Amino acid sequence: MAVEDEIQFERDGNVARVWLNRPWKKNCVTVPILDRLDEIITEVDEDPDLRVLVVRGRGGTFCSGFDLDSLKAEYVGKSNAIDVAVKSAKVCDRLYSMKTPSVAVLEGHVTAGGFEIMISCDFAISADDAKIGDFHIRRALFGGAGPIYRVPRMIGIRKTKELMLTGKLLSGIEAAEFGLINKSAPADKLDATVEDFIGDLVDKSPFTMWLTKMTIDRSLDADTQSLMVMEHLAVGVALNSEDANEGVSAFLEKREPKWQGR
Repeated sequence: MAVEDEIQFERDGNVARVWLNRPWKKNCVTVPILDRLDEIITEVDEDPDLRVLVVRGRGGTFCSGFDLDSLKAEYVGKSNAIDVAVKSAKVCDRLYSMKTPSVAVLEGHVTAGGFEIMISCDFAISADDAKIGDFHIRRALFGGAGPIYRVPRMIGIRKTKELMLTGKLLSGIEAAEFGLINKSAPADKLDATVEDFIGDLVDKSPFTMWLTKMTIDRSLDADTQSLMVMEHLAVGVALNSEDANEGVSAFLEKREPKWQGR
C-alpha cells in the first residue's frame, strides 16, 4: 500500500482532515507516514483557505504508536536507534508549532507514538471509551517525541508521573478530568462534538489565530517580564494587521468580517 493510502489528506471547505489508515495495525505509524505527515503540515500552513487541521484514525482507533515490527527490524539494538526519536520529535514539533490550529479526534487506542501525536495537537476531543496513555514503559521503551516536556505543562509533574510510570490507560472521561484533553463525548456524539468545536476556530482571523497560538506556546518557557515584552510586540503587530482593521470595521458596521489572513 502506498503511503498516500496509509495517511490520507482531505480538504473539506476550511477544514483539512488527516486520516491514519492502517486499522489492521491500530493505525501504527512508520517513518514514511511521519514524512508524509510533515509534508501535509507544510501544505496546510501554505493554504490560506484552510483554517484548522483535524487528525484522526480510520477503523475506530486513533493510533497505537510506532509500528513495532518496523521498530524491531530497523532500530532495536542497533546503532541508529536514536534516528527514530529524532524523526518523531521533529515531526511532532512541526505539528505543535504549525500556524494552523490542530485538533486530534480520539477513538480506540491512543498510545505511545499515537499519544505523542495527540499531545502535539493544540486540542484533543475523545470518545468516552477511548484508551489514552503514554504506555511506553509497559514495553521497556521511552517516548521520544514530547511526553517529558509537553505532558507536565498540561497536567503537572505528579499526574505526568502517574501516567508515565504506571503505563496506565485513561478513558476519554478520565483524560478530560486529568486536563489532558479538552472534551469527551459518547461515541455516537463524537462527530457532532468535533464539528461544534472546530466551528469556533474556522471563523476567526487566521493571522491572529497564528499570532495568538505562537505566543501562548511560549508562555511557559520564559519569565513574566520577557513575556510582557512579547505581549506588547504582539499587540502592535495585531493592531497593524489588515485583519484587525477588518475586525473593528465589521463590528462597527454590524456585519460579518471578511478575513484576509494578514
